[in-house]
Amino acid sequence: MRNLHRSGWLGVRVGICLAILAVVLSAPSRAAEAGCEPDKMASKYPALAGKTIKIGQDGESVPFSQRDPKDFSKLIGLDADLARAAFACVGVPIDFTIGTWSGLIPAAMAGQIDIMWDTLLYTPERAKKLDFVVYMNAATGMLVAKGNPKNIHAIGDLCGLAATTTLGTTQEAMLRDTNNKCVAAGKPAVNIITSPDMPSGLRLVQSGRADLDSGNKFVGDSMVASNPTTVESAFDIVTGAKISVGTAKGNSDLINAIKDGLAAIRANGTEKAIYERYHVDFSLTTDPTILTE
Repeated sequence: MRNLHRSGWLGVRVGICLAILAVVLSAPSRAAEAGCEPDKMASKYPALAGKTIKIGQDGESVPFSQRDPKDFSKLIGLDADLARAAFACVGVPIDFTIGTWSGLIPAAMAGQIDIMWDTLLYTPERAKKLDFVVYMNAATGMLVAKGNPKNIHAIGDLCGLAATTTLGTTQEAMLRDTNNKCVAAGKPAVNIITSPDMPSGLRLVQSGRADLDSGNKFVGDSMVASNPTTVESAFDIVTGAKISVGTAKGNSDLINAIKDGLAAIRANGTEKAIYERYHVDFSLTTDPTILTE
């Protein structure tokens, strides 16, 4: 009888342990769903009901947007995965459109794509034609040929040199401002060469046609890691600019869906996991915020 009692108590304890284990194992699944309400999409964002959101990316801005080496028709990367997670959370289907980075901004302004989600920086000037959800602090990286043969260590060192950056970026405005300062100080002008994307700028540095390539720090870091014998990072500039998602003015349901989706995947830990997947510093993230001016 004592053995039967002991056996029965053992069964109870095993059952309790199994129940606790089931709760622990199911917790991540429930946490991943916290804050996500895809079943309420039509009531919360009626203008999006029945729509598939077209997202523009260039597929060239590693680690933010790149072609999946296992399937070149698929985009992966920090921004691509954030977009998938955020829109799945709010229950809106998406489709990616690939184009040159500089062409995506006017495409978003004209409504040819619904949003640009590809290392896009918010500026008040852009906010005249786009609405934004900002979600990350930005930094600019400066790439030079291996060994830094022109001894470029600060933005003021560019007077008389050739610098490239992607057309239409805030880095282009930075280089033009630097050029104006060089000329005003009686120094040689900066030869500014615009490129359609950062890989094109990288090739200009590698071929010696440009002395420096300016762009997103994390994209630049990825390029250095992939080309360690030909290029290196000269210096970085933390500008206080914000990385964002942009959409044409007046799409209130869409801009709110983006913000809500980002907030939800931040709360349930999905956002942090994506940043860790692509080795991007999560401490640079900010609470998703709508900016319309």
